[in-house]
Amino acid sequence: MPEKPDDDPFHDCELDPDAVLGTHTFHDVLFTDDTETPVNVLTGETPAHSQASVEEAKAFATSIDTDTPQIALPASVETQVETQSKPYTAAAFFHFKATGSLERHRAYHAAYDSDAFTVDFEADYASGDLTITVERANES
Repeated sequence: MPEKPDDDPFHDCELDPDAVLGTHTFHDVLFTDDTETPVNVLTGETPAHSQASVEEAKAFATSIDTDTPQIALPASVETQVETQSKPYTAAAFFHFKATGSLERHRAYHAAYDSDAFTVDFEADYASGDLTITVERANES
């Protein structure tokens, strides 16, 4: 155990590193061509603002100017209707909407920000699956 909490990247996390070490796949969390979009009940058509391709969503996510890689997540139908937005949004690859919990989000974030770990991810927009791999830096 580190002598100072500042030496432990997980000191503010509910989960310890073992919870995120290894390879974990989160299924059906990414924007895909099958992402639900609203339909106008009068015309039966999808509004123009909700029409988008995976390529457009990926380009949007990678265009975000940040040090943390972004992924394209589906926006809810309610959000698309209320804000007339695209059917996707961008978020950090370890976002809780992708990893399933705020606790995992914080643990992946801590590992990503720490030199003690290497973190890689693969976003498969065809299946909607996100795979995150975390290893201790001295083991990679």
